Amino acid sequence: MPSVMIKYECRAPAATTSLSFADTYDLTLEQIAWIDAQGYPVTINFCEHHGSEDGYLPSPMMLAAAAARITRNVRLQVNVIMPFSDPLRVAEDVAVLDQLSRGRAEVLLLGGYVGRELEMFGVEPNQRGCLMEEGVRALKQAWRGEVFEYRGRAARVTPRPLQAPHPTIFMGGSSAPAARRAAREGDGFIGGMPQLNAVYAAECERLGKTPRYQAEMPFSFLYVSEQPEQDWAALARYALYETNCYAQWQQDSDQDMMFSSALDADALKALGTYQVTTAEQVLHRAPAMEDNDALVLHPLVGALETRLSWQLLRNFFRQVAPNIAITPL
Repeated sequence: MPSVMIKYECRAPAATTSLSFADTYDLTLEQIAWIDAQGYPVTINFCEHHGSEDGYLPSPMMLAAAAARITRNVRLQVNVIMPFSDPLRVAEDVAVLDQLSRGRAEVLLLGGYVGRELEMFGVEPNQRGCLMEEGVRALKQAWRGEVFEYRGRAARVTPRPLQAPHPTIFMGGSSAPAARRAAREGDGFIGGMPQLNAVYAAECERLGKTPRYQAEMPFSFLYVSEQPEQDWAALARYALYETNCYAQWQQDSDQDMMFSSALDADALKALGTYQVTTAEQVLHRAPAMEDNDALVLHPLVGALETRLSWQLLRNFFRQVAPNIAITPL
């Protein structure tokens, strides 16, 4: 049966909301605490981007640490754009997060693709692969708690994470080299395009490793509704804002991912990236889902209106979650 991931970006665009960033963070944490209280083995994904006009979450580690203190059940998955980060500081931050959460931290390492962000951090696109490999290797060495050599210097990270040997390291990417890198260096793969899973699995087989990857997203971003047409009409402008932001970032980069631009709600609905559907439709398809398929919720897409966000989130946990076997990835 599928895994369940709930994604938070913490955007607060003036085009769609009057919420402040402080309000957005409060609402995000309120939802995470409520999700945790439902008791299901789901994963909260804290996203990362930088310099965005809408305040897209630039510091997921901070928000994950706040979430750690108000939760007891959910996994806390932190996105880390590795080429923008000091691996030693990442190792320290994740170790503290793992201790704070009593062993519920995991990371999703990403290479970055937005041109202005690469410029902001002084990273050339052709450096990303090397920096990813250097970073993931440094994390694994650092989490042993022993002195090791990093860039010619002695380094040691304490405390160690609570999980042994270390928190799960997922690696992302939207290219075949990224998929093969995840097989060599990581514990799992969450790719930008489903067809890369075969590349990842083949490399795992060559290495004698068991593949661990997110396969399909049967509903892309899922919203469970009792009145799908009405709720889609309300949600569409928020989803349009988001998909067009991502599409612009992709257009300016060398990445091929799941987002496409759309002119209006009908065009966006035809793409299928955001699906507003009934609990009955989800449960009808659930028996055919594989263990590594994922139901991905995105409750605050584009700073979705608070009442509707809560309603769609509650619908999933009250009407779908009790009737499926949720399996962590």
